[in-house]
Amino acid sequence: MEEQTAVPDTRSDDGERPDTAVVRDALGVGVAVGLSGFAFGVTSAGSGLTLAQTCALSLLVFTGASQFALVGALAAGGNPFTAAAGAFFLGARNAFYGLRLSQLLALPRAVRPFAAQWVIDETAAVALAQRTRRGARIGFTVTGLSLYVLWNLTTLLGALGAEAIGDTEAWGLDAAGPAVFLALLAPMLKSAVERAVAGLAVLFGLGLLPVLPAGVPVLVAAFAAPVVLWAEGRRKAER
Repeated sequence: MEEQTAVPDTRSDDGERPDTAVVRDALGVGVAVGLSGFAFGVTSAGSGLTLAQTCALSLLVFTGASQFALVGALAAGGNPFTAAAGAFFLGARNAFYGLRLSQLLALPRAVRPFAAQWVIDETAAVALAQRTRRGARIGFTVTGLSLYVLWNLTTLLGALGAEAIGDTEAWGLDAAGPAVFLALLAPMLKSAVERAVAGLAVLFGLGLLPVLPAGVPVLVAAFAAPVVLWAEGRRKAER
């Protein structure tokens, strides 16, 4: 009788192969978040941007929080440069994701400029959750592709729908963008420090809204993080 060669078990706990499980999870994230592009399309059209401008933002910027911040500031009558600055600072976090993902994914140099477009919260989260480089690459690619396609498609549909409806404020659709943004943010606030930063940022933003030009309160709210971290550091030092 021939000696039996041991075959490693390549299935996950629920019987699926690891690649299949990664694809399933990545598609779940891509579809769930991608559908919220409809809210951005409605919000952007309601803020006065044209269909072409709205679609260009999703195609070229492709980072939901920054897009919502930009059109929200414009809708409130903010200066375009101030609105763009707020969106830029929100999007700057993706550069830090890129530093980590460049080591984890180790993509060929020719691919990196294209992959950089997909470096966002969701792709970083799925990729970093994998145990192997292959899994990270699959998670990053599937999440990025599904989210990019759906986000842009639903942005187009939302903008077209808003144009057909007319006055989005009369339907209450102007609140869709902030509502989606809060829904995406809330599950990420797991620690007391994170919740404190979010709460203080809200206080800064809402408290300064009546006294500062539109778009500026968002920039000031960014100081919530260093304030909370400083307070947390002092609290620990006093123990």
